[in-house]
Amino acid sequence: MTSGAELFGKYAFPPNVLGYCGPPDSGLTAGLTTPDAASEMVHIVQQFDGAWPYLELIGGLSKRDPLDPRVVEAYWIGNELLDGFDTLTWGNSVDDRFRARAGPSWSSVESGIIDGTPNHAFHVFCVYPWVGLLRSGYADHALEVIDRCRIRWGTVEACVWPDVVVRSSPLTWDGTTLAIGEPILETLTGSLGSTAYEPGAVVSMHWDYVCEELSPRQARNLRRQTARHLSIVNGQRRDLSVVLES
Repeated sequence: MTSGAELFGKYAFPPNVLGYCGPPDSGLTAGLTTPDAASEMVHIVQQFDGAWPYLELIGGLSKRDPLDPRVVEAYWIGNELLDGFDTLTWGNSVDDRFRARAGPSWSSVESGIIDGTPNHAFHVFCVYPWVGLLRSGYADHALEVIDRCRIRWGTVEACVWPDVVVRSSPLTWDGTTLAIGEPILETLTGSLGSTAYEPGAVVSMHWDYVCEELSPRQARNLRRQTARHLSIVNGQRRDLSVVLES
């Protein structure tokens, strides 16, 4: 079974190697992706100051270690640990960490708490400033960053390791609404610590890397978290029965 530290590394390495978050030495994060990565490497994960508080919160409320594999999965992909969350504790946690950083845009963060969950999608769509920049006219660059930063899914078309060709649906923006667009082909790099993927496999992606192969349950949870937080951004009533097609 993949350890929580290894799983975290698979998703955290892609932005870290680009210098967006985590320790300045991406080699430390790469070390998390080894099969023997263990909870003793928590000091590396703690340097991801965006993700770590979410892991602490999910772990605390589910009475699990922050690097329990189920906790890490809940943050990056989503699972049942996010169901029935204590909204007050969740809201206070977001307030403590992000009110000062958000400044004038705090109201938009706060409005997402009731319907949001402590999942990476909340951080991308509701906390990061890129959605605000998108609405302010910086459409092309902001849309690209949001799309690459979210955890997205797709189907492997071909794999000549470490290159993986994936058919996936990018985000679209029509001036008012973020949505999932028509599928395209993109070539990514296979995750560190992984092996080649078979055509037809459904995989998760973060920035320019494939993170892991997803089970049907995991793919469904990832689509639901994405749909949930897109609905918040678009000001729509949440419908948790929505499952976006891959």
